[in-house]
Amino acid sequence: MSKLSKLPNVGKVLEENLLAVGIETPEQLQKIGAKEAFLCIRRQRDPGACLHMLYGIQGAILGIPDKFLSVDIKQELKAFFQSL
Repeated sequence: MSKLSKLPNVGKVLEENLLAVGIETPEQLQKIGAKEAFLCIRRQRDPGACLHMLYGIQGAILGIPDKFLSVDIKQELKAFFQSL
């Protein structure tokens, strides 16, 4: 179990994915950002990673459950996800 698992929204699967792509600490996750972390997971681990995972990563960075992300953030992330 890493420090990542203490973040909101980071369960076993997301933690394993983040560790597998070289993101080992909350600080590294914050530095790389949700979009880039998500892209790394999609490229290297899970080509079918979903929008909900992207929301979860953003919430983890912000320290909040993904259900509390603002409408603006969700719209931005959804547009990014749909552009992939």
